[in-house]
Amino acid sequence: MSSKDRILGRIRRAVAEPTGPDPEIPRDYLRVHGLRTPAETADLLAANLSEYRARVHRAREDGLALLLARLLAERGARTVLVPPGLPPHWLSAADPVRVHDRAGATPYELDAVDSVVTGCALAIAETGTIVLDGGPAQGRRRITLVPDHHICVVRVPDQVVDSVPQALPLLDPTRPLTWISGPSATSDIELDRVEGVHGPRTLEVVLLGAQ
Repeated sequence: MSSKDRILGRIRRAVAEPTGPDPEIPRDYLRVHGLRTPAETADLLAANLSEYRARVHRAREDGLALLLARLLAERGARTVLVPPGLPPHWLSAADPVRVHDRAGATPYELDAVDSVVTGCALAIAETGTIVLDGGPAQGRRRITLVPDHHICVVRVPDQVVDSVPQALPLLDPTRPLTWISGPSATSDIELDRVEGVHGPRTLEVVLLGAQ
């Protein structure tokens, strides 16, 4: 028997249909590292987002529109991409031209948009992660990956959990989940960091309801 035959034989055995019940997977790991109040969880999320070089802001509902208008103005955004289910009052004080997500929009058209504003599905404090699932206030995955500036609004405490084990049961695995920990970045072998390689160069997160 050749080496090729032995390798293929191992692959066939590994992918063969199981003959018995699925093995039980132990779930005895910690679900969360420590006990926190909702305010402490929000503070941890903010700290970890900042560690990843995201810009974190806090606002109440009555101040959100003015904050978003200020962030877009500081960016010099002339156009802003709007998901179909974004609450209209979020951008009621903003001046940029609203660009609606269209199925026929090309990557070049999306790249020409200055900013995108979305909600989120969930945020994870211990890892500083934002999860998008393509919901109405988030839009399709590509609108948060192509434009260079993404403002994401997270409702606190409703959309914030402490840990990944707490987040997973709340997410629908059949939806297009995008997990974001800070702005897009990569490093070469010399550890020179480059941002904006496969997503927004600038990520701003608004913790709504946290002051």
